[in-house]
Amino acid sequence: MKMCSIASGSSGNCIYIGSNETNLLVDAGVSGKRIESGLLSAGVDPNSLDGILITHEHSDHIQGIGVLARRYKLPIYGTVETINAMLRLSSVGRIEESQLRFVKPDEALCIGDILVEPFSISHDASNPVCYTFTNGGHKIGMATDLGTYDSYTISKLCGAEVLYLEANHDVNMLMVGSYPYHLKQRILGERGHLSNETSAKLICELLHDDLQHVLLAHMSKENNYAELAFETVRYEVEQSVATSSKMPVITVANRDIPSEMVII
Repeated sequence: MKMCSIASGSSGNCIYIGSNETNLLVDAGVSGKRIESGLLSAGVDPNSLDGILITHEHSDHIQGIGVLARRYKLPIYGTVETINAMLRLSSVGRIEESQLRFVKPDEALCIGDILVEPFSISHDASNPVCYTFTNGGHKIGMATDLGTYDSYTISKLCGAEVLYLEANHDVNMLMVGSYPYHLKQRILGERGHLSNETSAKLICELLHDDLQHVLLAHMSKENNYAELAFETVRYEVEQSVATSSKMPVITVANRDIPSEMVII
């Protein structure tokens, strides 16, 4: 299996997931042109895409979805509530009903040779989900845009060899920053975003000997920076690894350019 972050951050998100036979996008929150360019730079022909999975309807996750869906005649997967919310946005444009595929949390589906399992997340959107992907005994798990996690979240992500996880903000930077109080409260709330510290705790809960790579994602431009997120997570994980599992590779997903392809 393969994974590449095409774009990541509060300004736009798009992730490529693939196998030898199937090519998928999770979200399309930057322009279609940027996504096409990012795919090509990663060695993926946009014409080979088999579908787009949506996590939720916020603009930083669907900005380019209409263009891509129409250009490549792609099916779009998401919960009923997410897709209906997306279709109400004029910026998305017309999408044929035949292209819509409804998913339900905890009901797995096969897209090509990849088993996809949507699972619920805690975020201020219309029935949002994240996904795990399994092929040939390998598993990739992703979880972004969630204000909190619990044993359910852990059960869905456990056993993944690659994790794509949110490390959105540093709490201190957020609290002393320029955001208005209501926005700070939204981000810090249970339907907001994971901080660096909370992301580190989740990773420590998911450590096992076959966990190879953790990609820190959906980073705030104003309330975080890559080195801080990396060092916060690395320190906590190293403390846990000392008494339990092997140390995975930890990297930070780039905001504006594709990250290196991760292959398992």
